[in-house]
Amino acid sequence: MGGAGGWFKSSYSSDSQACVEVCFDGGRVLVRDSKFRGPSDASPTLAFTVTQWAAFTTAIRTELT
Repeated sequence: MGGAGGWFKSSYSSDSQACVEVCFDGGRVLVRDSKFRGPSDASPTLAFTVTQWAAFTTAIRTELT
């Protein structure tokens, strides 16, 4: 797993290795723990639709304000 754009994490994470990484892969959004980098098929990964991801991030932003 892992799309053409590759995995990324928040710029707030700086050099920390205990982060959530995200990858936009077509119609899916993939999420993994940065501590488990390695072959994509061996990394525990969560997959969400774009709609699910949008609802999740909206809920987080709403909760933080």
